Amino acid sequence: MDLPLTGLKVIAIEQAVAAPFASARLADAGAEVIKIERPEGDFARGYDDVARGQSSYFVWLNRGKTAVTLDLATPEGKAALEAMLADADVLLQNLKVGALAKLGFGFDRLAQDYPRLITCSISGYGPTGPMADRKAYDLLIQAESGLCAITGGPSEPARVGLSIVDIATGATAYSAILEALIRRGITGKGATISVSMFDVMADWLTVPLLNHRGGKSPKRIGMAHPSIAPYGVFTAADGRQILIAVQSDREWRTLCAQVLGRPDCGTDPRFATNVARVANRAETDALVAAAIAALPADQAIALLLGAQVALASVNDMEGLSTHPHLRQITVETPNGPVTYPAPAPVWEEAPRVYGPVPAQQPKEG
Repeated sequence: MDLPLTGLKVIAIEQAVAAPFASARLADAGAEVIKIERPEGDFARGYDDVARGQSSYFVWLNRGKTAVTLDLATPEGKAALEAMLADADVLLQNLKVGALAKLGFGFDRLAQDYPRLITCSISGYGPTGPMADRKAYDLLIQAESGLCAITGGPSEPARVGLSIVDIATGATAYSAILEALIRRGITGKGATISVSMFDVMADWLTVPLLNHRGGKSPKRIGMAHPSIAPYGVFTAADGRQILIAVQSDREWRTLCAQVLGRPDCGTDPRFATNVARVANRAETDALVAAAIAALPADQAIALLLGAQVALASVNDMEGLSTHPHLRQITVETPNGPVTYPAPAPVWEEAPRVYGPVPAQQPKEG
């Protein structure tokens, strides 16, 4: 069975994480993705060397692509790009704002010469506005957007432990490109799309922002939920940590009766509603902590599951690496096969086969 995007051609002038994330998903879906690298290569190739001597980022985000090295500052490089665009469906790029236009590939010109072409540009702050010309990387946007201010413990802001801005931006660009392909299938028209990292994070931060504007600005409370209680980490008698999440007042009453052995607390005005439990978080958490601390983790987990209380073990990367629920794929790379987590969508009727990671190619011409 053909993959959903079989027959589509994508030109990706990309580096780092956000744009490669989007184009990798397009490649997974069957599109031909031609990755254009500058003569020195995508700098993400040098981020680390943990995947058989290669960058973990690059191996993860560039499977299934064809790498072509072009110097777009030269007439030969520009001519090669022009030839590729002649039959391309999508141009994805994350060059500096305005760089593509300076090379002679402005969006107005592309829309006129290639009316079916879908152009998607990823940048830090978008093409306009007071910060449009700034460089932007993942942690910079985490800080600028306020994400760090609500991440970590009470003492200081913290970075989210993965490249969440880049990944979120890549996923947003991917969905926008798919929308544009659907529209083109209906109208025959291409599209010019801009996705900014700052806009993506601002959108994702809507709930904490609205809480702030409503007079309840979120505070950093580590591994706990700022507006739900009990929703946090509790330590069992054997030292293992369990994260417990109570989402409703009914679940709280069940927890009190079946796990805490305190059915009276289910209707106590101090704890009967989530608003009350958040207001009395210290007392709420103390009730749960005492019950969990009296039991070894396996027994506590069995009791919680029996009461249909949502929970999770607090794992590290070793826990993920050996997790019984982890689905994985193996991709070929220039240095040999590398195994890592599988993309989340599962197509039951058309299992995916993932393409190899390209080696850096010598400069054309």
